[in-house]
Amino acid sequence: MAYQQTIEIQTRGRGSTEITDQVAQLVSASGVDTGIAHVFVRHTSCSLMITENADPSVRRDLEALAKRWTPDGDSAYQHDTEGDDDMAAHARSVLTGSSVTVPLSGGELLLGTWQGIYLWEHRTVPHTRSIVVTVVG
Repeated sequence: MAYQQTIEIQTRGRGSTEITDQVAQLVSASGVDTGIAHVFVRHTSCSLMITENADPSVRRDLEALAKRWTPDGDSAYQHDTEGDDDMAAHARSVLTGSSVTVPLSGGELLLGTWQGIYLWEHRTVPHTRSIVVTVVG
């Protein structure tokens, strides 16, 4: 059995937005008891991650690390069509990934106590992001 829905998430610009509840609602609507939920973002300048949901300083620290890995406006970048953050956003996406997969049991996500699913926006301005959730069981 497979179930698939797309959700739209409005970001505030660079930073993370928790989407765990939206994914859990789609899992519930799927009727799948045991299986997996695959979550995929359809963009090249943002990513998905599973990380701590209890202490927001974890996500702030991840952003600080990403700034070190891929600084905006680096003179070595050729791709800057949409601004100084353009290539840095693409590089962050490649380094952090465009999908996550979570096992299901009892019709619920089997995330750990302190885990959440996040959309990580790498552009500095707000965007609307399309995320495909596929539930298989």
